[in-house]
Amino acid sequence: MAGISSIDLENEHACRTQADRLLLQLKVNGPQTASDLALSLKITGEAVRQQLQKLAADHLIKFQSEKKGVGRPCQRWKLTKLGEGRFSDAHSLTTVQLIQGIRESLGEGALNTILRFREEEMEVAYRTALKDAKTLSARVQRLTEIRSHEGYMAEWREEEDGTFLLIENHCPIYTAATTCQGFCRSELSLFQRCLGEDDVRIERTEHILGGSRRCTYKIWPAPHNA
Repeated sequence: MAGISSIDLENEHACRTQADRLLLQLKVNGPQTASDLALSLKITGEAVRQQLQKLAADHLIKFQSEKKGVGRPCQRWKLTKLGEGRFSDAHSLTTVQLIQGIRESLGEGALNTILRFREEEMEVAYRTALKDAKTLSARVQRLTEIRSHEGYMAEWREEEDGTFLLIENHCPIYTAATTCQGFCRSELSLFQRCLGEDDVRIERTEHILGGSRRCTYKIWPAPHNA
């Protein structure tokens, strides 16, 4: 039986890396065409098509047809539920079991107490990290860095109207949040206090638990006379 050469191993590693990068592109940027992916990944259209076929065969991605004007519909590829599962949901099973155990043994009040304790600890850490950020844009940028470090694949941008968007492309506590939506309420309240309780407004405009592919927060300075 022939051995596996170093070239074969390098090629296998390159393919695996391309596949991972392709999945990440779909995770962060949403549905895309093959040509979009080739441009983003800086690889050939043929290489992209090969990866798409393999990932589709593994049920990690699927396409949706979009009709735009005359001509053939374009195919936009997106992650399946199995594909979404390739991105970590931190200790999901253990966390869910703990939540259910606390709720059944100690009651909803005890669970809410634990959530408040978690929120207070996070607030101390966030305020410490944000203390030197004097402007709203600096605070949003710093919060984005914190959330990315925690696994939320976060990014931010300033809009033309002066508002800011904090975008979280992944939720590492998704399974726990579906079991206890207090996590989401807690985080929105936490963001409000850390960014500026009196002079900042924040609204969640996209929510993964509501069926969106990401969570998005719109942030803007509050009117002084509000």
